[in-house]
Amino acid sequence: MADAPHVPSAAGPAWARWVGRFLARVVWDTHVTGAERVPRSGPVVLAANHVTLLDGPLLIGVAPRPLHILVKQEMFHGPVGAVLRAAGQIPVDRAMGRPALQAGLGVLRRGGAVGIFPEGTRGRGTAEQVRAGAAWLAVHGDAPVVPVAILGTRLTGESVRGLPPLRRDVHVEIGDPVDVAGEGLSRREAIDRAGRLVQAAMSELVVAAQRRTGVALPADDPRSTA
Repeated sequence: MADAPHVPSAAGPAWARWVGRFLARVVWDTHVTGAERVPRSGPVVLAANHVTLLDGPLLIGVAPRPLHILVKQEMFHGPVGAVLRAAGQIPVDRAMGRPALQAGLGVLRRGGAVGIFPEGTRGRGTAEQVRAGAAWLAVHGDAPVVPVAILGTRLTGESVRGLPPLRRDVHVEIGDPVDVAGEGLSRREAIDRAGRLVQAAMSELVVAAQRRTGVALPADDPRSTA
């Protein structure tokens, strides 16, 4: 019988938010729009675009609720890994993602909030293609998905592994919750439908956020030069 997934304690994100807030408000100048759109209670999935290393800590800092984020397993080594685990973040083995999803589902079932970057890796952040993880969590966890657009953490020509200059303006726009409930559909059909809804909501929000803020996504895609 398979071991039950480890569901991280809710205590970690409670203090990690303060670290994220320091980064967002003091180290960088982060402007947040739409935080009131995140449901204040009950299970919820925040699905954000992904362009650089800062996106995860930033999302933790600006989210109006404590947040457990799915983070690639390679980050969980050494001192950084110890901090991530203490902060209640969830390691993802991209070759075997089910344990991470099950851990995220455990968070949702106790009424918590999960953050995920459905593009799967750092790129341009257009959300033109997303993986099924956010949809799977939403359908199995009976949770709405809140799209999030992050702009300014990387500009054209900057390293995907680097950090933006101190006090740079960064923008986080939070969209309306997406109800992915698929009445009368099988689980597989509901997840497929949810995936399409999440992708469309994220992509539309990213486009609208660029127009409103005047901050463009990077033109270069690091995945194309690998």
